[in-house]
Amino acid sequence: MTRKTSDATRQPQAMNREKENAMPLTGDASVDRPAFHAVLFDAVSGDRQLGAIDAAVLAGLGDKKLLWIDLLNPAEEQLRALATQLSLPPAAIEGYLGSDTNPCLDPRGKCFWLRVVSINDEPGLQFSGTVLSMIAGPNLVITLHHHPVAFLDEFRATQSDHGDAGELGAASFVSALLDWQLGTYFEAVSRFEREVERLEVDILSENPRDCLAELRTLRKGASRLRRMLAPHRVVYTALARPDFRPGEDERTEQHFSALDIHYERAMDMVENARDLVVGSFELFSSQTALTANETMKVLTFATVVIGVLAVLGGVLGMNFEAPFFKTGALGFYVALGLMLAIAGVSIWIGKRKQWF
Repeated sequence: MTRKTSDATRQPQAMNREKENAMPLTGDASVDRPAFHAVLFDAVSGDRQLGAIDAAVLAGLGDKKLLWIDLLNPAEEQLRALATQLSLPPAAIEGYLGSDTNPCLDPRGKCFWLRVVSINDEPGLQFSGTVLSMIAGPNLVITLHHHPVAFLDEFRATQSDHGDAGELGAASFVSALLDWQLGTYFEAVSRFEREVERLEVDILSENPRDCLAELRTLRKGASRLRRMLAPHRVVYTALARPDFRPGEDERTEQHFSALDIHYERAMDMVENARDLVVGSFELFSSQTALTANETMKVLTFATVVIGVLAVLGGVLGMNFEAPFFKTGALGFYVALGLMLAIAGVSIWIGKRKQWF
């Protein structure tokens, strides 16, 4: 049986659907809604959290005010509704919805959007990353990510303590976020260096162990860090170029230039991490060679002592009619005692001279 709906019933349903499509994103923490955070930074009246983005908030944006919207895994239809509401270029939204994860930067008139990868705060050397997209417009910054990003929460807490982010423009605010994103690589390199130091202490211990497996893990970790950070050059170098948004003020250009320098420093640290692994391997090889050298010294000394005793035994075994060979058991014990004495004196001299 087909259910028929009257026109009076269909009309309110259609109106509700239109209202729902036009409804701004809210901070309702229900299961089927994305995590939503919106902060209006106001250098004059003070910062405040927003539960929804409406026309009044957008109309009030201007100098000394900056709106930051952070969305965790938003649905496509809600994201497109927000893009329409904020007059965002479609390419910025498509960049987040696509499957590409490579860092990129795309200026679009008064807006620009970019994609970067931050290092997750996880123990160990199996470094993993989270893709983070940013969209910047006039007095507006949007961050989009499919998984939680720890440094965004830290940044939000820091700004709530300071309360002066409204002084920043959207481009400078993005520069601050990118600087925090680079900080995840510095922290990853710090964790890496701690692991290298711990391994080197083990290598230099009195009872060194086989560290080849850990050296392989360190080598893989260093290579992965470099593969994750190196593609960001297209973002940070482009931001620092004079032709990128030439209308920005001098302070914003300084922020981008400092960010590019910070990126180069991060690359140097990642490259140094690879050198640390090479140095640790050389240390391990040297320690292994020293251990083998000590073993060879003991074997060489033992060979010399045994050779001397063999010569003495050979002399005593010669078939000559010497009186000593007719002493019987007494001569045997004298010869045996002489051999033991020679071996004991040799070992004492070797220990004193530190030959082994």
